[in-house]
Amino acid sequence: MLTGGQLAGLIVAVFWAVLVCFVSLVLLRLAKLLRETTKLVTELGDQAAPLLDDMAKTVEQAAEQLDRTDVITKQMAGVSQNVSAVTTVMTSVVSGPLVKAASFSYGVRKALSRPSEQPPARPQLPAQRKGRR
Repeated sequence: MLTGGQLAGLIVAVFWAVLVCFVSLVLLRLAKLLRETTKLVTELGDQAAPLLDDMAKTVEQAAEQLDRTDVITKQMAGVSQNVSAVTTVMTSVVSGPLVKAASFSYGVRKALSRPSEQPPARPQLPAQRKGRR
């Protein structure tokens, strides 16, 4: 038969054996998890490199398109300035003689439409009333 000390030692030994088995099981599962994680990271790294290359090419193409757009925008600004200058010149060239021709035709029309013996009638303003309303 076992004494009290031997029984206590046996219980502690069984407890430690169960604890070691439990810790071993946890460590095995942790090792499996680390292997799977390593595999996943490796696959992700293998797939990320081509994606980064494609993204770099796309950014380069976008930069080229922006450069082209910048050139076109500058050229359109020049065209706009040229159109503005042509408009200003045409306005000054055409408007002076056009106003003179319109004034001349208006004067000729007025001269031909009124009778020669009567002076032109001036519009009369209504007489102002004296006093308050």
